[in-house]
Amino acid sequence: MRVLRVGLAQINSTVGDLGGNAAKILEWTERARALGVDLIAFPEMAITGYPPEDLLLRSRFIEDNLAALNQVVEGSRGLTLVVGFVDRGEDIHNAAAIIHEGRVAAVYRKQYLPNYGVFDEKRYFQAGSESPVFEVAGVRVGVNICEDIWYPDGPCRAQARGGAEVIVNINASPFHAG
Repeated sequence: MRVLRVGLAQINSTVGDLGGNAAKILEWTERARALGVDLIAFPEMAITGYPPEDLLLRSRFIEDNLAALNQVVEGSRGLTLVVGFVDRGEDIHNAAAIIHEGRVAAVYRKQYLPNYGVFDEKRYFQAGSESPVFEVAGVRVGVNICEDIWYPDGPCRAQARGGAEVIVNINASPFHAG
């Protein structure tokens, strides 16, 4: 029987505290390693904090976010991590890094960008279009972000058709307790 031990690290990232957020991710990665976890998932934009809003207009902030992600990669050996960050190509993307074997093995870019209430993602990000599937401990896994899971013809369906047995959806929607 195949067993995939999944850890969910609901860390409280601080918007703009890239170094502090990376340190939290590494701390929880060590805890997961000690518990024998195969895959640990962190929230949407765990590196930058959510929502980073106009910090995204500073190119240095994007570069520093990528440097913080590299710090996490260096401390990830022996585990698979799903870490929310801001990816940069021609445009910027709300993304999840799939870190495996000490490297970024794949990047998922959020496809459905919310633009209502407190959400203004279309102002900053371009939508992704690919729905990768990867393998951890013999189990095929798809990753997507927040709103992507709500659409019946969205990335979940593409990932299921691509052989995903498990879908990991990372999220950082604001909330109020009490």
